[in-house]
Amino acid sequence: MNFGDAIKALKDGQKVRRAGWNGKGMWLCLMPGVVIPEGIVNGRTKSFVPAGDLHVGAYIVMWTAQGTWQPGWLASQPDMLSEDWEVVE
Repeated sequence: MNFGDAIKALKDGQKVRRAGWNGKGMWLCLMPGVVIPEGIVNGRTKSFVPAGDLHVGAYIVMWTAQGTWQPGWLASQPDMLSEDWEVVE
């Protein structure tokens, strides 16, 4: 499938990957936006954001070949033009 189909699958709550990626076990998912009440925002985050509830926008996360949860994945030009996207079961 193409990149547009992959984005649609992400929005439908599915995990996707490229068949051509070299790393084993890599995939993407979409984390929907959320509001975290001020009282439960962790201390590390509180040091960077204003007081009050924390409004977090949706973002794409990659599960890496090293087993790391990497938020904020961005597509490369080859990723966007590729036709080898697939849903991860």
